[in-house]
Amino acid sequence: EVDEDGSGSIEFPEFLVMMKKKMKDNENSSEDVKAAFNVFDQNGDGFISSEELKNVMLTLGEHLTEEEIDEMIREADEDGDGKVGFSEFASLLSHKTTTKLPSPLTD
Repeated sequence: EVDEDGSGSIEFPEFLVMMKKKMKDNENSSEDVKAAFNVFDQNGDGFISSEELKNVMLTLGEHLTEEEIDEMIREADEDGDGKVGFSEFASLLSHKTTTKLPSPLTD
């Protein structure tokens, strides 16, 4: 159900769709976003590291390469510090789950 392209693994956009559905079921409150963030922030330091992301994805049954984990972190890491803070996580969820396809350009 989550693996929309049938590749046998959950890519990051598919994961975000899954999170959007979960959050929508719970009325998408800020508490839900914080709870989702806390799942990833295993040591409670306020950031999601690549190691924490890898651990959560393994728990979800996803065996990702270091390159895949690094790419996921890079995609979310707006300030370039190598980890994902809460505001970056919330921004990514809100951006990725509400993105519409661009309209065709007309001349």
